[in-house]
Amino acid sequence: MTEIDTDDIRRLDGGLLLVFRELARRGQTTAVAAHLGLSQSAVSHALGRLRDIFGDRLFLRRPHGLTPTARALELAPRIDALIDLMGAALRPDPTFDGARSSRWFRVGLTEYAGEALAARLAARLRATAPGVGFTLHFLRGYVALDALQRGQLDLALGRFETAPAGFEGEPLFEDRYCVAVRRGHPTIQGAITATQWRATGHVFVSSSSNVDNVIGPAIGEDAMPSPNAVVTAALAPRWETALAMVAASDLIGTHSRRIAEQHPLAAQLQLLEPPDAMEAWEVAMARREGPDAGLDWFMGEVRAVALPEAPSAS
Repeated sequence: MTEIDTDDIRRLDGGLLLVFRELARRGQTTAVAAHLGLSQSAVSHALGRLRDIFGDRLFLRRPHGLTPTARALELAPRIDALIDLMGAALRPDPTFDGARSSRWFRVGLTEYAGEALAARLAARLRATAPGVGFTLHFLRGYVALDALQRGQLDLALGRFETAPAGFEGEPLFEDRYCVAVRRGHPTIQGAITATQWRATGHVFVSSSSNVDNVIGPAIGEDAMPSPNAVVTAALAPRWETALAMVAASDLIGTHSRRIAEQHPLAAQLQLLEPPDAMEAWEVAMARREGPDAGLDWFMGEVRAVALPEAPSAS
């Protein structure tokens, strides 16, 4: 955009757009003035400014009133659309049709939550709302909430003990650990003992990002077990990579059951209960307080893909 374009945009305010629309509809400055609550001289002054901005006379005086020029006829639908967009921004529509929308949503989440949900969410939106999109930003916990507060995000997914003032939060899903072992493993079949778990080489996830940057199963903001408690044989940057390594070797991994069950290689794996009790964890959604029909709809889509699937056989 040139500097001249920028200057012209600064001169074109919403009031001028309304005057243009009503002149195109009514063709009489007196009728426009009465409708907008302005004086006739104010409408005439606004028309003069519009002519200067657009470099065209726009409306020609005829015995029956004002007639739009070819340029005005070209501009009319565009200005109607601009006014509609401004109105939607000031007064959010209480209804939202995802099938017809082209809105993009900004989501902050951990890499774990992204692997657990993003692929299924993309597939669902492609089928039901092909014009809707989303961007993922890997941010953890209260860093995500801070970005949400600043208006840099629409939605945050993660582990939030409580939603602070000004936010609305709700539980999304619960996950728990399993031990992933390839089918046909030479020593582990159907169950794993504490001794086997500690002595068998582990594949750990070691993220390169500053979100899940701990060595070990980086679930939300926790790492369990400690790599010092078991034999560490390999480090992988992502959960899906770690599972592929387990499926192709005699290494094992203590893993998110949700991600493991929906992995393409799940049929090649045994997903076993850990030998020691490990707590489950909960992932929640958080948003800013306030009406937003589009965000309400999008959160419903996220809920739908977060619903638990029937567990796969071990």
